[in-house]
Amino acid sequence: MALLLSPPKLVLLAVHLAVKADIDGLAALAAHHGAILRKELLLRIILTYLPEALQSSEYVSFIQQLERGAFPEKETKNIDSSVVGGLTEDEARKRVKKLRLLPLTAPGDIAEAAKDVTTQFLLCRAYRVDEEAGLLTELPALLTPFLDHAPCIRTLMVSTLLPLLRRNCEYHTERPISYTLLGFQQLPDEVAVNLLLSQTGSREEDLPFVGRDLRGLIGPWLLNEKRWKGRGLSPAAGQDSAKTGLCPGWGHVLTWLTAQAASSWKVAVNAIAQWEGPSDIDLGGLGENWLGDEEQIYLKQTYARAALASAYLISDASTEALEGAYELVAKTATLLDQDPLSPLHTAVGMLPPLAQQITDEVTFARNATYMRNDLLDSSNILTSPSPSPVVFLQAVILSAFILTRSGCPISVRRAGDLALFQDEREQKSEASKLIHGIVNNNHKTDDRFWIKVRNEVLWLRDWGMEDESVSPDTPGRGVFGQVKREFLEVEILKAFLANNRFTLARSIYEDSPSAPLSKKILQDTIYNTAMTAYDNASNPNRTRGGLKKCDDIIKAFPKTAEKSLPATQRIEALLRATHALSEYRLVLKQSEPFTPVVLRVHPDPVSIVGKILEQNPKSYTRIQDLLDLGTQMVKAGLTTPSPKRGGAKLPSDEEDKQQQAQELSLVERRITALTIDAALAEDDFETAYSYVVNRVSALSPLETDEYSWKAALQTGKYRRTAKTLRPTHLGTSSANVEIRHLEQRIDCLSTALRIAPPPTLQEILNAFRRAEEELDAAIKAEQEEEDAWDAAGDTIQGHHHGHGSTMPGGFEHHHTKSHAHVHKHASGGTGAQQSRGRQQQTEEAPMSLFDLSRASVLSAQKNFSALSSLSLHRSVSSVSSQHSGSGTGTGRASLDQSTISVGSDGEEHGHGQPKRARKRDQLREAALGSLVSGVGWLVGAPAPAQHQSRDGDSD
Repeated sequence: MALLLSPPKLVLLAVHLAVKADIDGLAALAAHHGAILRKELLLRIILTYLPEALQSSEYVSFIQQLERGAFPEKETKNIDSSVVGGLTEDEARKRVKKLRLLPLTAPGDIAEAAKDVTTQFLLCRAYRVDEEAGLLTELPALLTPFLDHAPCIRTLMVSTLLPLLRRNCEYHTERPISYTLLGFQQLPDEVAVNLLLSQTGSREEDLPFVGRDLRGLIGPWLLNEKRWKGRGLSPAAGQDSAKTGLCPGWGHVLTWLTAQAASSWKVAVNAIAQWEGPSDIDLGGLGENWLGDEEQIYLKQTYARAALASAYLISDASTEALEGAYELVAKTATLLDQDPLSPLHTAVGMLPPLAQQITDEVTFARNATYMRNDLLDSSNILTSPSPSPVVFLQAVILSAFILTRSGCPISVRRAGDLALFQDEREQKSEASKLIHGIVNNNHKTDDRFWIKVRNEVLWLRDWGMEDESVSPDTPGRGVFGQVKREFLEVEILKAFLANNRFTLARSIYEDSPSAPLSKKILQDTIYNTAMTAYDNASNPNRTRGGLKKCDDIIKAFPKTAEKSLPATQRIEALLRATHALSEYRLVLKQSEPFTPVVLRVHPDPVSIVGKILEQNPKSYTRIQDLLDLGTQMVKAGLTTPSPKRGGAKLPSDEEDKQQQAQELSLVERRITALTIDAALAEDDFETAYSYVVNRVSALSPLETDEYSWKAALQTGKYRRTAKTLRPTHLGTSSANVEIRHLEQRIDCLSTALRIAPPPTLQEILNAFRRAEEELDAAIKAEQEEEDAWDAAGDTIQGHHHGHGSTMPGGFEHHHTKSHAHVHKHASGGTGAQQSRGRQQQTEEAPMSLFDLSRASVLSAQKNFSALSSLSLHRSVSSVSSQHSGSGTGTGRASLDQSTISVGSDGEEHGHGQPKRARKRDQLREAALGSLVSGVGWLVGAPAPAQHQSRDGDSD
């Protein structure tokens, strides 16, 4: 029923309800007075008077109803209109005129917002909630339901609110940005970028989250059309400078990135290593990247240019810094869809031929200035996102790394100067310092080291030139390019002789006309080549493609790459592990098939087993295969952090063998836990329980790990659902599936308690207590159901075979229901023990002779009663059924009959002395007595005469 109020009073009442945050009342009022309380008026009232501190979830549904113009049917009689009931019409109109309702005008020049009052309200409300109440966290709940209502709402949510909210309330809460939502939205691009990234990588512990900041802050922030100059550029737009390119805001991001490379190179390296570029955006499920192909090309190319520029700007001359610079180059090759670069240590061991991949225009001496100036400019040939500059920088970094590791530290820029200027004096000076430093600072006596030194020094001259037609005296392109090869060979020979490497020197410089490799070098070549083939393989099947080639290389040299060598064993184990993966469907990244190199360089290869279990249903049943896979991973060295894992390695000492045994045990337990989790995820509790009982429970409490007890705990916490696979057999367990399940859960929790570390015991004990309570409740419910079933059966028999006097041969029962109830609650033992006892009794006890006799007596009584044609006042017999707490424990009920006699005059004599039995009663009792005498003795039933005698004595 609508309120009979004038329009001014209705407006005042709506304002009153908004002030009181009575959304239900306001909705009811709007539903019945929509002609007066129009959408725009209500939105202005809410914007002005609804408290900003009110949670958005309280009124966002009302805004949706208001937008649709459909309200649920609600009565307005519960609305208190007394606040305006006492006002006259004039007073009401005056108060309405005094209302200062805020206009629905959002700041800015958003065109689509001006056409829709709801959009204007949402924008204004968002700004007011942030400015007045500071509740930035309430805005997602307000705006998310309306993301598809208007593009400007999604833009505000994604490019402004989401970065600001993450920056202040999630990523760096200790130092938030002191700007409101509107203030941050109006900031210049450069200021906004610096504020968003002001705390990124500021501390050492924040380095792992640099990519997260770029992905979650900069990525969404770029998705604002105001930050883009135009659309529809040609693919050549990617060559534009970041400073004057398509997106000036993106240029400021690249400027920040290169500045970090110059001042704190670890931030830049982690940023580029962890972030795939602007296409790698975390929008939190609020939409998709709407950038077109032209924008994507522009962003990828400029990002690759910034990565190359950052590598040149790293001024630290340390192996760690050079490893970071090399990582930037490898990432650049990936961004440009070039062939992936080998890892740094692998590349140093292989000394790849790079000279022929570098064009002449890159190696001009005048290009040295580009290593210092205009690094992001499109005219800079050294940072151009193309193959030749990438290979050149790779060679420069490898050269700097070789020199630095050998005791002659130089930076990337210094190595570039040596390669570009080609000053013979400087190059010869550096070469002499390198070789003399190796001789003076290293005392290694194995041939492999000195052969490696020779190969590296020669490679530094020509960067792996393979053209045999070129004269050895022809200058190379490397950092020692102007130094003659003869000079380098002499210096190397001196170093060999100074370290007593006579055999090696003779084999290289005297015995071999074509400089053949020694066995040690051949082994290195075999292993490196084999692992390169492995890295380039695309199929994990060892009988095909790259893995077959890797396997063939190893088997082609049985004397050099003997099976007893640790490197050969590791590669064989690696091949077996990789081949085992070919039996499963496996995708580690979306739309990217699994490749063998992923296994070898994966930081946590055992986690791949978890991916297998996720992507292959029922694969958890092949636990032995998965355990064998884990064993091969350990033998392949994949679980041991090492820059050369999976490759050549010196034989392990006793400590390494002990460590491998520990790793084998840990990996086995971890994979077992993974299979248990997978079984639970597929609702196969029985299999998970089997693994816990047969594998996890066998662990010693001294063998602690972080996987086994968690798996046992999760199994113990599992609750049956409709999807849970039913057991195929029960064995000796309870027939009650629920009780059996609870008992199994308790077994799992017991195992978790035994092997879990002490700090986690409280959580397990809580789960254990809850499971015991549920088990006790289930046992009690089952017992009550059995009692009710027996009582119902006895009651039905009593009613169907009722008789007027105590039946001859009746069996006395001296326990009442109350006695049974007291006895049941006084019985000791735990709930699980009681359940198992009852279940065993119920399953094992056949029908007793007592029950057989009782059934026979009742049947006889019924038949003889039917023979009598005389009218007879029937006596009421009461049957009491109870489960015995001791004795046989069969749970059968016994008859407890009491006689109630009724006289012919209709008076009830109760338990007093009955009247003299009549002839027909005597006949019936005689017949029943004959039957009882035949079967009653089996259960010790009293004879009818004795029964009557006791009745007489009781009188």
